[in-house]
Amino acid sequence: MRTFGKLAAGALAALALSTSAQEKTVLRVADHLPAGHFISEYAAKHWMKSVTEATKGAVQFEYYPAQQLGKAKDMLALTLSGVADIAYLGPAYISDKLPLSQVAELPGSFSTSCEGTMAYWKLAKDGILAQKEYAPNGVRVLFTYVFAPYQIYLASHELRTPADLKGLKLRSTGGPMDLMVEKLGAVPVRMSAPEVYESLSRGTVDGAVFPLSALLDYKLDPLVKYATVGENFGSFIAAYAISEKRWKTLPADVQQAMLQAGEETTRRTCEMADKDIAPNLKKLEKQGVTLVTFPDAERQRLKTLLEPIAADWARGLDRRGKPGTQVLKAFNEALRDVK
Repeated sequence: MRTFGKLAAGALAALALSTSAQEKTVLRVADHLPAGHFISEYAAKHWMKSVTEATKGAVQFEYYPAQQLGKAKDMLALTLSGVADIAYLGPAYISDKLPLSQVAELPGSFSTSCEGTMAYWKLAKDGILAQKEYAPNGVRVLFTYVFAPYQIYLASHELRTPADLKGLKLRSTGGPMDLMVEKLGAVPVRMSAPEVYESLSRGTVDGAVFPLSALLDYKLDPLVKYATVGENFGSFIAAYAISEKRWKTLPADVQQAMLQAGEETTRRTCEMADKDIAPNLKKLEKQGVTLVTFPDAERQRLKTLLEPIAADWARGLDRRGKPGTQVLKAFNEALRDVK
């Protein structure tokens, strides 16, 4: 009887463990970011930890950075196929699928990451982008980040005024950034961030339109000799999204935990990134990079030159049957609310 009792108790314990294991949800999160990238540290890992804590361990994550599950352009397909449950979507890398989202990548519209991030978040969370862009693609944005305005970094050519950029080959993310580079008289070369180091070191491109924070994360700073300061040459969006199909399988309390963590993570990430700008510029100076602030007259000419890009971008989408003008208006209104 004692033996039977021990066996029964053991069976019950095993059943309890099995039931507990079944109740746990493990989600795969994928992105293309290198180890230690600030978005990985400030946003992705923080969000995962927050959700696990809020659900008392019921939701856990497997994290696959550095293109382990696929390249940046593949992340939407990986999410929809279920290879990844949640993935970093960069609209510029899949502009055929997410053309409207590039509204936050237009040059000149905001001066800090938090301005761009919170305006975009309003549209992507439950606004026009959620309805007209992400939902039709079968995904839901959980948290997001819009980079502080991109600057231009040159590997060897001297940079004093915008005229010095004419004829140079500059890395671009595509879409509105291509238009901006062409307006400067330079040649856009579209590529993802992980490809830039090799292209810059080999001289395939003369420079890059890039965010300061990521410049350091991708270890591009030793290659750079000149860097603009205080301009807005566009931006880039990081939107971590889950497929609607997977979302609907999650309990309501888990969904709520994810949404709350997303709200907090979105604001936290942009605030931390904005604080990094000043010390990161000091790092570049110490490494001998020449920081270039264009004269006021040149900045005004540059603003006038680039200003039409937003309206041209919107009209181009309108002609394709997409609500480009409507999205541009909504984003500008959201910017006014957060500034």
